[in-house]
Amino acid sequence: MLTLDGSQGEGGGQILRTGLALSMVTGRPLRIERIRAGRAKPGLMRQHLACVQAAVQVSGGQADGAELGSQSLQFTPGAVRAGDYTFRIAGAGSCLLVLQTVLPALMLADGASRVQLAGGTHNPMAPPFDFLQRAYAPLLARLGVGLELALERRGFYPAGGGLLHAQIKPAAQAPAPFDLMERGAPVAAWAEALAPGLARSVAARELEELGRRLGWTHEADQLRAPGVRQHEGPGNVLLATLDYAQVTEVFCQFGERGVSAELVARRLAEEVQAYERSTAATGPYLADQWMLPLALAVWRTGREARYTASELTDHTRTNAAVISAGLPVQVATDTGMDGNALVHIRPQ
Repeated sequence: MLTLDGSQGEGGGQILRTGLALSMVTGRPLRIERIRAGRAKPGLMRQHLACVQAAVQVSGGQADGAELGSQSLQFTPGAVRAGDYTFRIAGAGSCLLVLQTVLPALMLADGASRVQLAGGTHNPMAPPFDFLQRAYAPLLARLGVGLELALERRGFYPAGGGLLHAQIKPAAQAPAPFDLMERGAPVAAWAEALAPGLARSVAARELEELGRRLGWTHEADQLRAPGVRQHEGPGNVLLATLDYAQVTEVFCQFGERGVSAELVARRLAEEVQAYERSTAATGPYLADQWMLPLALAVWRTGREARYTASELTDHTRTNAAVISAGLPVQVATDTGMDGNALVHIRPQ
């Protein structure tokens, strides 16, 4: 049995999600105690229950303790089954976190799968749809895994109501690990301001301030306000996409009541500038998200792999500890002489 302490490290929901994913791919039963002990409201919330229920469906498993507020869970997986699935979260809980819970199992399944997900697509506590589509899915493709994402409707906090579709195609052979040490030459950089249900001036002010701080211009098509539908809001997200030869990074900041458009832009500019000061391939969030798919490829092939990161967060370090406990791999982290963090995954 894989036994995890939900209070370790940053003590959040990722320990549960990674634990469920590892349980499904290895067939090991999972027991987790003190779930989300590091949060103001510990225990399982709706979005975490949705992850458990999705894992039960995909693996034909059983879960004891799967109820709101529960701080302990025992999950026993069955055989993972490729197929067509629909998962829904009431409200704005992130349906993308549900996808990331079942994706590791489905990318190693014996056939392709289609998944429809409803809920939050742009949530301050989770990677937005644009991050998965532009930054995450292309790296999976380099492993040999197909992940095609289509957004039908955005869903912002607190209303939710988003809808997206995912097609997952496992690698023809075992996923092939690779090193990601450099980002490569810059290709393009642009920002998008989405503000459905809000005054148009919100998006315009965000883009103006961001352009001033980063030197991006409308003339170079770097400051964009894509069309939105009013029923997708109210909501506001400011996105920056940096496309390089070897990797694409996506950063975002969410508008909220009482926070000026200029402050939202300033916060995003600081994130972008911190990444640009580094020479690492991945930023702090991609470094976290990329770790599990790459570890699965290392496990399946017995070949080690490395990547660089501009920063290792507590979230990332906790994820490394959980993966090392659940797979026969060692996830080591270090800081190089250039100041970049290095993640090195070796088979045991």
